[in-house]
Amino acid sequence: MRTFVDILIQLKFKKMKKVILSAVILASIGTSMMSCKKNYVCKCSKTYTTGTGSTTNDYSDFTYDDTRSRAVSRCNANDATSSDLGGNYSINCAIQ
Repeated sequence: MRTFVDILIQLKFKKMKKVILSAVILASIGTSMMSCKKNYVCKCSKTYTTGTGSTTNDYSDFTYDDTRSRAVSRCNANDATSSDLGGNYSINCAIQ
């Protein structure tokens, strides 16, 4: 015959199995819903425009460890138009 303690231990193990199984399933779902992050290089160029034409030079590089859509958005946020002693310029950035 089984004792009362044996029955309680078996019930505890059954509950623990359910808890562990639920945790594994939740972890799997969470991992599968995460977006793939990797390094994306954002290259920017600076173009000066004058009355005689335009000159384009490499300006800066940024590396984003993010999803592609977020990296593109962050890269595009670096675009600008302004002027300085060299004249009017625009900065254009794109993911490479």
